[in-house]
Amino acid sequence: MFFKQYYLGCLAHASYLIGDESTQTAVVVDPQRDIEQYLNDAEKNDLRIRHVILTHFHADFVAGHLELRDRAGAEIHLGARAEAEYAFKPQADGSRLDLGRVSLEFLETPGHTPEGISILVFDHGTFPDKPLMVLTGDTLFIGDVGRPDLMASEGISETELAGLLYDSLRNKLMPLPDATKVYPAHGAGSLCGRNLSDETVSTIGEQKALNYALGPMTREAFIALVTENQPQAPEYFSYDARLNKKERPRLEESLQSGTPLSLDGFLEGQAAGAQVLDTRPQVEFSAAHLPGAVHVGLGGKFATWAGIVLDPQVPILLVAEPGSEYEAQMRLGRIGFDRVAGYLDGGMQAANHRPNLLEPVISWTGGELLEALSKDPPPHLLDVRAESEFRAGHIKKAIHVPLNNLVRRLGEIPKGGTVVVHCAGGYRSTIACSLLQKHGYRNVVNLLGGIAAFENLGSEVEAVLAR
Repeated sequence: MFFKQYYLGCLAHASYLIGDESTQTAVVVDPQRDIEQYLNDAEKNDLRIRHVILTHFHADFVAGHLELRDRAGAEIHLGARAEAEYAFKPQADGSRLDLGRVSLEFLETPGHTPEGISILVFDHGTFPDKPLMVLTGDTLFIGDVGRPDLMASEGISETELAGLLYDSLRNKLMPLPDATKVYPAHGAGSLCGRNLSDETVSTIGEQKALNYALGPMTREAFIALVTENQPQAPEYFSYDARLNKKERPRLEESLQSGTPLSLDGFLEGQAAGAQVLDTRPQVEFSAAHLPGAVHVGLGGKFATWAGIVLDPQVPILLVAEPGSEYEAQMRLGRIGFDRVAGYLDGGMQAANHRPNLLEPVISWTGGELLEALSKDPPPHLLDVRAESEFRAGHIKKAIHVPLNNLVRRLGEIPKGGTVVVHCAGGYRSTIACSLLQKHGYRNVVNLLGGIAAFENLGSEVEAVLAR
């Protein structure tokens, strides 16, 4: 058996290539939309990708099943409860896919979504009667289980899904041999759960011992546990889930849309309604950027935050470091944001001769903020971290608006005076500053290093912290 896990850190996403070397037949499970790595590895190992499986309709990225169908001739497999525009082979509970001495057995494991499946992997030449591993999709994670609320708007409630999840875990996955390796579709950082581990593989036995959701509890207690305090789901999740059901354009088609634009052509596109996305590092964006640009740096959780702050239906114009335009467009394509109309040719250097077009984001150190707080009037403080971070400790009198909600809650943020924005380290606060400037806030300041840098000042700040 050939087996390889691919882990995409930006989306905390795991996908898999499984092959039978005796028949040279391979299958890809939960592929990302850019599929070259699977094709290359299959070719290197004399494998032919004949099948592609989605464990469910993913909400946080657009899968590459159509790309593999068209490039490799792979047959698409989905759970028996799935409905899609394209042809696929439905896999009911207990059905099998034989690759040769390697075979896959499908388990219907609804709960995260109604059509969710898990996949048992057998190597009959080694262990003929016991599965070597189970690919659990978003049903069972390392340290967590899939959240049941993402599909609550699709005609089934999160309570119903949570009940199905309870049954799937206890009736399908927990009875497996303790030594069975567990390979999920996501890891730490994914918004498909709330307590995911940094580990990318475990065993059934380890999860029964350590995973909070697999402990002894009633069905009612489990439902209450997995439906409370879930992180807010980005709006683009429902958009991506629908795309994964559709016969949509391929990634290679969407990547042909971005063209280099002169500064004047770029500004004309912005004036016509396109949204401007600046992907440069935080320091460069803060030094000078085009008014109205939204900043999401390529160095962080780019795709997730771009999906949160952009509209997938509105054309996108890119400002990027020269040479990184393709990467930015491809990473947007991974979440289905295909409407890239073009990019600023030469990057921000194209605007050097037009300083009247540029604006900065002022930055303060923790010491400068502490000094400003002692003056009258003090600046307004805006904390854009998540609810759990804010509860763990924050600056007194700070206005708390998580970045996910910032645009819809602008009315809570005063326009008079200076607004000092902070997060944990600076990535999210720079995004927030760009959004505030886009919506007319002029006196916006970014706290360098986030609240951590402020706290490091020592005993002087204790009086202004709430813990």
